[in-house]
Amino acid sequence: MDFIAALRRLWRHAEFRRLLLLRMLTQAADGTMQIGIASYVLFSPQSQPNAWAIAGVLAISLLPYTILGPLLSPLLDRWSRRDVALYSDIGRAGLALLIAVVIFFDRTSGWGLVVLMVALLLALSVNRFMLAGLSAGLQHTVTKDEYLSASSIIPTMGPLGIVIGGVLGFGTRLILGRFIPAHQADAVIFVIAAAMFVASAFTAARFGRWHLGPDHTVAARVSMRRVLHGLVDAARHIRGRSAAAIGLVAMAVTRFLFGLLSVMVILIARNRWHPVDEPEAAMADISVWGLMTGAGFLLAAGVVPTLVRTLGLRTGVVALLVLGGVAQSVATFTGNKWAIFGLSFVVGLVAQCVKICVDALVQAHVGEQYKGRAFTFYDMGFNGAYVLAAVVAASTLPPDGFSPAAFAGMTLTYLFLAGLFAWVSTRIGVEDFDRGTGDLRGAARA
Repeated sequence: MDFIAALRRLWRHAEFRRLLLLRMLTQAADGTMQIGIASYVLFSPQSQPNAWAIAGVLAISLLPYTILGPLLSPLLDRWSRRDVALYSDIGRAGLALLIAVVIFFDRTSGWGLVVLMVALLLALSVNRFMLAGLSAGLQHTVTKDEYLSASSIIPTMGPLGIVIGGVLGFGTRLILGRFIPAHQADAVIFVIAAAMFVASAFTAARFGRWHLGPDHTVAARVSMRRVLHGLVDAARHIRGRSAAAIGLVAMAVTRFLFGLLSVMVILIARNRWHPVDEPEAAMADISVWGLMTGAGFLLAAGVVPTLVRTLGLRTGVVALLVLGGVAQSVATFTGNKWAIFGLSFVVGLVAQCVKICVDALVQAHVGEQYKGRAFTFYDMGFNGAYVLAAVVAASTLPPDGFSPAAFAGMTLTYLFLAGLFAWVSTRIGVEDFDRGTGDLRGAARA
């Protein structure tokens, strides 16, 4: 299997192995925390969720760094990225425990609500900053020809961590919720998240301070007094590299479509498949949906190397987008639970495969002095598209979340994006576009 072969080749790099573990632990903790807040807000017995409630949870989770990220991004090209990871996780462990105390004692009104929201905003925003730094630091753990192989494996740790976090979070709520009040079961979820943040911090501490970059010479050139100028400069740098630019567009649009589907499934499970006063049944179905989507995410790591070696990076992305459109069309005709679960698996696979390919494009086509800012722009698109999807869903979907017209529109969007990507990418030579995939092409020739 190509995934195993790629992993075996990369396993010789000790720093890469450590980065794998760090990504898995920190994103498992992050996933556990997000499950905790979703459980508390959307699945408490007294709640009657709608798309605006979901949009609110996503906005709290993702929007702050989406807005502030560009102003903070030069720090990733100046500060030790190892230190960013280490101190981020130490701080988030403390914030998770604070949130657990507030929820356990049900102090979620007045000042308690303010403390809860501020702690949650800080914890989740810092995570996006940290992950942008880890993405920028990937190139310091492998050789240049291994960017795609590494980019196909590292992002897998994120979904794997989130699946682990989801299992721990939902499992804790479903089991403990039988014996203690629901809000106290939710508080335990945050304690589990804090423990994983501590484990992640220990892993980060094992890196040398500058082993994840930035290069000292590059860091010295980044002037914090000219942040806005630096951001404009980075944006121009990316715009001048069409492969990276069209990749970022494809990633953001597929993330938007995945976010729209996610909100639809949550609403359908909560308000269509089950009565509103049966949150546990809805949570069980959403757990199945999460596992199906997570399986698609994980499978992507094995699919991308084979796809790229067979079709090339450019044609592979186009094929993925067409597959997403075809799969999405199925839900236009049925609201069957298992059909939607199957669709979610395929859409998860497509979204993660596209993300892996775009990771490789950014790694290969963006200069080191711009890479921290480039991955901050990447995260802005990744998170902003998801929040935008929730707002669009809240504005357009019926209360039960099922809309054949919305599914049809998503199908057409996938197909339009496939055509746009094919048109833009044909203007770039194959060798230039597929830069960073040399180890796979070399393996294919062998």
